[in-house]
Amino acid sequence: MRKIEHLGIAVRDLEASNALFEKLLGTPAYKMEEVASEGVRTSFFKSGPNKIELLEATNPDSPIAKYLERKGEGIHHIAFDVEDIHAEMARLKAEGFILLNETPKRGADNKLVAFLHPKSSGGVLVELCQEAPAE
Repeated sequence: MRKIEHLGIAVRDLEASNALFEKLLGTPAYKMEEVASEGVRTSFFKSGPNKIELLEATNPDSPIAKYLERKGEGIHHIAFDVEDIHAEMARLKAEGFILLNETPKRGADNKLVAFLHPKSSGGVLVELCQEAPAE
């Protein structure tokens, strides 16, 4: 893993949270998008070299909606940038981590993503991110 790619924060109202983070960081979101396959709308902010992703559920069965029901708003995951997501997934699986998906999937911000189950990573949902190849 090369660096922290972003911190993901679950929110109930993306517009209200965008306004809050714009005030907090002094800059607007640089990107907003919907990932229909995950039932989520996202926005991204930059803070120096770091990124923050806000996540709002678009349907009541999505992982973010379920997270908000259980825990409320707050930090949802930490994402790490990886050079080769397939190799990193294999390495982590061999180390005993539990993968939530066996193959990477398309995520927000033009990334291929995979997740580690929090029960195998100290209670933290870990996302692996690699820049997606051009289609």
